[in-house]
Amino acid sequence: MKNTALTKTHEQLGAKMVPFAGYNMPVSYEGVNVEHETVRNGVGVFDVSHMGEFLISGPGALDLIQKVTSNDASKLTIGRAQYSCLPNETGGIVDDLIVYKIKEEQYLLVVNASNIDKDWAHISKYNTDFKADMRNLSDDYSLLAIQGPKAVEAMQSLTSVDLSQIKFYHFEVADFAGIEYVIISATGYTGSGGFEIYCKNSEVQQVWDKVFEAGVDFGIKPIGLAARDTLRLEMGYCLYGNDINDETSPIEAGLGWITKFTKDFVNSEALEKEKEKGPERKLIGFELDERGIPRHDYDIVDADGNKIGIVTSGTMSPSLGKGIGLGYVPTEFSAIGGKIHIQIRKNSVPATVVKLPFYKG
Repeated sequence: MKNTALTKTHEQLGAKMVPFAGYNMPVSYEGVNVEHETVRNGVGVFDVSHMGEFLISGPGALDLIQKVTSNDASKLTIGRAQYSCLPNETGGIVDDLIVYKIKEEQYLLVVNASNIDKDWAHISKYNTDFKADMRNLSDDYSLLAIQGPKAVEAMQSLTSVDLSQIKFYHFEVADFAGIEYVIISATGYTGSGGFEIYCKNSEVQQVWDKVFEAGVDFGIKPIGLAARDTLRLEMGYCLYGNDINDETSPIEAGLGWITKFTKDFVNSEALEKEKEKGPERKLIGFELDERGIPRHDYDIVDADGNKIGIVTSGTMSPSLGKGIGLGYVPTEFSAIGGKIHIQIRKNSVPATVVKLPFYKG
């Protein structure tokens, strides 16, 4: 089990620690609902240092990224980031990731913790053609997500850049919390604003301490992974391993918007055909019409009780006070406003297909 550079700090704060993606991670401090509300209404801090970081540089860097990712990285300018995915050769997804353009011929790929080795092997396999310089920085860097509507105001004293000017999916390399060069990015996973700080493991304790000093008047709190999950689910964001995996295509997962057929990439021909024909199943968002909590792997059934799909993510939404979830169903059941049922133990609970996100802010 790996630790982050802040594991002892979380333990001292009384966090409930759990194994997650091979790391010892804080799942909660005060409880998921309290922490969820802190991020929706104030400011909270996640230690997400388990995420992976690959630095791809050199003349072949962009060509390699264009080959292995579904989105069009040629559109990136320095200081911009892009959500993308790594398609596999058989119609599924190796991982979803964020691509940052740091400078000309240099990109940072941020990948999911559980997929670091798998992603590295996949990208390396294609790099024989492009000879880009690849460096796996995952074990050397930490990542804090400072999220919530008060994040900018609470953190402004820690940096010389105007945080309010960093737009969504943009970033700055600048000073923060007394450290000269950190990445300050606005690519949040919660839907409540804020930003992320990438720094070295040796620097993150100082950053953490100064962040909490600066945020004290704003009610800042540490937030665990359980609230991160309820926050992202209310936004309808996919979680790798639940809603997308090696068997789900980006087209059926609703990720057609990051799948650009203006270039050749891994399995692009087959995915383009799927898009033209229309996928046989789709990832939908649904809200329960009655009391109940949908959970991962619960069956989705039709009015007659026939199984038509499966819940990939589900929870009791702290913001909406009702059961919400994502799941795959045949395309004919995917229309907004359509009726489905979720099998919760012996009860078939009616639900309505809704437009994402669930939480409208």
